[in-house]
Amino acid sequence: MHKEQSIIADDPLAAVDDLCRKFGVWASARALVYVAWKRRRRSNSVSDLSDYMLQDIGLPPQETWRRSPRFDAWDIRL
Repeated sequence: MHKEQSIIADDPLAAVDDLCRKFGVWASARALVYVAWKRRRRSNSVSDLSDYMLQDIGLPPQETWRRSPRFDAWDIRL
């Protein structure tokens, strides 16, 4: 099966040169920056999750954020 498959890999520089010739340098550069930006945004980040969600997935809660202590009438017990 290995002999049946023929993999032809073009030169990456030739492919970039062909794209620049076909679409222009600025459009190709803009597309490259756009793809890099999309990949950066796709990474998983837990910084936006609440403490409850962090505990649900097994991570320690964030220490930087604390609820402000305030008087709650429901805390009074007889």
